Amino acid sequence: MAADIKTNVMRVLEQKKIPYQAHEYPHGKDAIDGVTVASLLGQDPAQVFKTLVTHGSGRNYYVFVLPVAEELNLKKAAKAVGEKSVEMIHVKEINALTGYVRGGCSPIGMKKAYPTVFHETALTIPSIIVSAGKIGYQIETKPEDLIRVVGAKTADIIH
Repeated sequence: MAADIKTNVMRVLEQKKIPYQAHEYPHGKDAIDGVTVASLLGQDPAQVFKTLVTHGSGRNYYVFVLPVAEELNLKKAAKAVGEKSVEMIHVKEINALTGYVRGGCSPIGMKKAYPTVFHETALTIPSIIVSAGKIGYQIETKPEDLIRVVGAKTADIIH
């Protein structure tokens, strides 16, 4: 990885003394799907997680982190955060809410700390890979460390 690339995600992990491994994949300006990212990294899609942002019926925002090949179950997600319902935010809202762009959204270092839920399989794998906060860059760390640093919980949130 280019030595001059240090994202806010990496800075947060270093500040919290959480060991991580940085990964870089070939990219353009546009986001690509997570399964393709996993393939480019030579990683199992069950280990590479995507970060989705939703809003609840009370206009609270929630972050869900799940394996890239899976789909968020909105009913299970709402139940996990104690809402009647949640829905995905519009793509145009991502940057204003998180400070990240589509395809580079990380659960670490958002503008504001939102309640975050990881799919329960995160705790069954030795390491987890999430966006490093910039398209083309990912970080890999222990799931327990990642969940702790963002103050998240785990639940069954996929179909």
